[in-house]
Amino acid sequence: MSRQCELTGTRRQIGHLVSHSNIKTKRTFEPNLVNVTLASEALGQNYRFRISAAALRTVDHRGGLDGFLLKARDAELSAKAARIRRALKKKLDAQAS
Repeated sequence: MSRQCELTGTRRQIGHLVSHSNIKTKRTFEPNLVNVTLASEALGQNYRFRISAAALRTVDHRGGLDGFLLKARDAELSAKAARIRRALKKKLDAQAS
């Protein structure tokens, strides 16, 4: 299992640990990943994701999983999230027509 957010695509970053004497050594900055269950109101199902804490705040800000997926770009979503997004768009298009 990779250290990557399934909704935003956030991965680990590489940087330097800088000592007082300015000696630089490599280190990694890992994303704060949490296991959550998010509900899709339009589809009427719950989905389990491993997302970053920042992405969880963004999901809440955008009005839930449905709002987040409709505004997200295809390139940053995982295969699972993209599949849910396609099903969501299909359901909303069926309701509109």
